[in-house]
Amino acid sequence: MSSASHHPSANQTAAGGAKQQLASKLASCSAYSLAEAPPPFLASASMAAALFSFRAAALAALLVAVMAACGARGQLQPSNASADSQERSLLSYSGGWIPAKATWYGAPTGAGPDDNGGACGFKHTNQYPFSSMTSCGNEPIFKDGKGCGSCYQIRCVKSNHPACSGVPQTVVITDKLRHAGIIDMQFRRVPCNFPGLTINFVVQHGSNPMYLAVLVEFEDKDGDVVQVDIMQHNSGYWEPMHESWGSIWRIDPNRPLKGPYSLRITNESGKQLVAKNIIPDNYIPNTNYRSYVQY
Repeated sequence: MSSASHHPSANQTAAGGAKQQLASKLASCSAYSLAEAPPPFLASASMAAALFSFRAAALAALLVAVMAACGARGQLQPSNASADSQERSLLSYSGGWIPAKATWYGAPTGAGPDDNGGACGFKHTNQYPFSSMTSCGNEPIFKDGKGCGSCYQIRCVKSNHPACSGVPQTVVITDKLRHAGIIDMQFRRVPCNFPGLTINFVVQHGSNPMYLAVLVEFEDKDGDVVQVDIMQHNSGYWEPMHESWGSIWRIDPNRPLKGPYSLRITNESGKQLVAKNIIPDNYIPNTNYRSYVQY
């Protein structure tokens, strides 16, 4: 079953008491200007006009943010042994805090890149549920696109800017933070959670009977997708789709495709979900088809 809808148009800003956490998802940047990132990672924050709540006991604001991928690959990489250890930490939700550095990236509104969603393909990131809470991650986080959708907590660890003073207060992240330079941060992976939302599929512009491309978004738990398979109408078998970039998957066989189409997604933990007949034969490009499945 499928239903066509559009993203909610209302932007959501997050504010509240000292215990509130802000949720978001791994969105993408189209370019990355800082190439000399020290190991292990350099994250680029794009978090404008959102309200943050500071804990009295914390060194700085604690927020749930989405790590997003950048198209450029210029960052310095850790040694193999260090990279393996860090990768294991990133796969674990129980891992400790990992040091990193963050700086501003992108538009003041946090709306994400204009070039078709950047390296992950996520659009309208200034709207719910992303709510401008997106950031960029270098290759160990990006994972050649398969890290798109993962969720992380980040927090300031040094008072090199008033926004990271650690004094309990509510601040608005504005242009002043964009000029704060590089800020020491910590991050750790956490399960994604999109209350009230199911996994959404967006048929991409240019799809036709010989080519179908789909964006997959709003996956709970791992948040990312490592494989998508498609079953055509009455075919009885699954065909692998190929990653175009980020969270956009495509199939372009040398024969016409026939819907309705069922999609099977596999996350990083290996769990599979099937959205049966989610995309109709007469689909409309740039339309959301919301499933009834969720991790």
